[in-house]
Amino acid sequence: MSAAGETAAEGGGWGLIAGNGRFPLLVLEAARARGIAMVVAAIREETWPEIEQAAAEVHWLSLGQLGRLIELFQQRAVRRAIMAGQVKHKRIFSSLRPDWRMVKLLASLAAKNTDSLLGAVVRELAAEGIEVVDSRQFLEPLLAAEGCLTPRAPDAEERRDIAYGWRLARHLAAADIGQTVVIAGGACVAVEAMEGTDAAIRRAAELAQGRRLTVVKVARPQQDVRFDVPVVGPETIRTMAECGAGALAVESGLTLLLDRERLLALAAERGIAIVGRRDEAAAEGGA
Repeated sequence: MSAAGETAAEGGGWGLIAGNGRFPLLVLEAARARGIAMVVAAIREETWPEIEQAAAEVHWLSLGQLGRLIELFQQRAVRRAIMAGQVKHKRIFSSLRPDWRMVKLLASLAAKNTDSLLGAVVRELAAEGIEVVDSRQFLEPLLAAEGCLTPRAPDAEERRDIAYGWRLARHLAAADIGQTVVIAGGACVAVEAMEGTDAAIRRAAELAQGRRLTVVKVARPQQDVRFDVPVVGPETIRTMAECGAGALAVESGLTLLLDRERLLALAAERGIAIVGRRDEAAAEGGA
């Protein structure tokens, strides 16, 4: 079926709100394989310029142009949209130049955190007939499976650090502090905040003074996968290798492994163990 035919059959067009990194490019590639053409709203401060070659229709918007986003999607008959790619948390609060519609939305928020803001944007789009859907639906093969994903499994010390880090990360994620912790020898060395996973790993390396690191990344309880999916890419594996981190645990079924084959090959080459965990009980069970 042609893109136009599938769009008509499913009741409206598709839109992509693109952040940074390769995530939006992979969504476009997967959509194209299904005969779906997407109208791309690229965030000027974040989206990679390669998006221009990956999509037939790209419109550049600045952070805070909520009214323009809604207007664009309505003009192009977009009825379903996907948010893909990170917008750096610190950029949201330092670079946001809101239009009148975003000003009204911000004034309505009780909590001024990223999840509250994005959730409110999703509701605003829904009120205008634009449904934001699960960003994973085009990328299911990239979701981390349960179990050990690399030739090397975590050793006994890493398994203990993963079990401890998993419990800790669950509590921190529930408090909306961060989704990643870095553990060394049974002690929490760093907690991810607005700086992101790779920066947290580098900070941990400075504090750990040569001790071997283990990285644990979880999803938030009741994570809204329409706009917030845990993602790990090859760059995180490179950062781990540079910083002396030997093991990574992620939440299976919820974490996207971007450039999966390259990521796993790089981990194998650097001797890094990667495991997918489903819940706290699984973390306690070892690799």
